[in-house]
Amino acid sequence: MPYVNTKDILEKANKEFYAVPALNINNLEFLHAIVDAGVEEHSPVIIETSEGAIKYAGNGDAKLGARLFVSMVKGYADTVEIPISLHVDHGKNFDILMAAIQSGYSSVMIDASEYPFEKNVNETKKIVEIAHSLGVSVEAELGRLVGIEDNVVVESHEAALVDPYEAKRFVEETGIDFLAPAIGTSHGAFKFKGEARLDFERLKKVKELTGLPLVLHGASSVPEEVKNLAEKYGADFKGAKGVPGEILAESVRYGINKVNTDTDLRMAFIASLREFLAKNPGEFDPRKYFKTPKELVKNVIKARMRLLGCSNKA
Repeated sequence: MPYVNTKDILEKANKEFYAVPALNINNLEFLHAIVDAGVEEHSPVIIETSEGAIKYAGNGDAKLGARLFVSMVKGYADTVEIPISLHVDHGKNFDILMAAIQSGYSSVMIDASEYPFEKNVNETKKIVEIAHSLGVSVEAELGRLVGIEDNVVVESHEAALVDPYEAKRFVEETGIDFLAPAIGTSHGAFKFKGEARLDFERLKKVKELTGLPLVLHGASSVPEEVKNLAEKYGADFKGAKGVPGEILAESVRYGINKVNTDTDLRMAFIASLREFLAKNPGEFDPRKYFKTPKELVKNVIKARMRLLGCSNKA
């Protein structure tokens, strides 16, 4: 199936009341796992790269990294019968966003949410005008999430949650295609000190006022079995806590259509890799010791697709 615009995937999800996981990659093995999961579940796939991943892929050169990711993802999309798109997650650097747009990414996120409302609007509009002129869709964020975004610490409090009426104005003034409203999630593996609580009333109001596909950031679940496997073989993830599956499913009922997932994939990969290396100390072929981590990552993704309702929606 052709490589597609992320907007096409999310508008269908919005009309049919399900969500699609947006899955971060850093290397070829993650791409294998994501595409295989999508094919097996007959699900649409949104692949994400952070700015850090783009620079990493290009060995420090963002333009090269963006071109390489587009080439790899397009190449895989041409071989399967599911829609696949490529998205920049939390884009803050203008040059990297331009590299992605010009290289042929399906969509980008401009994250100017740390700025006051008016500056967020202005910065977002600049990217929307450029991206839309080249057929690239745009995500933006209102409010702030606690946690770490590419090693930058982000702090949050009640006042940083999205204002639904500001969200309506923001959408109207910027022309964005999908919106990430801050409703109480956080980034990383250590999300909550107590029970996970999201502001669903706030979410419902944003959906009512904007009608756009909405995005949930900081949405990894930190599966207990993955955490236990990693710790069995030496990882230190004590205190790691994610968003429970039932809360993610509820967020979809109230209007979330894109669920960002990164931490779960990293943890699954490391857990399985640690296990393999511990059990096979004489192995030195990386193709062999990446095989089992890919399988666990794929299974984590498939479970997420079923939970969000996008299986058999391709």
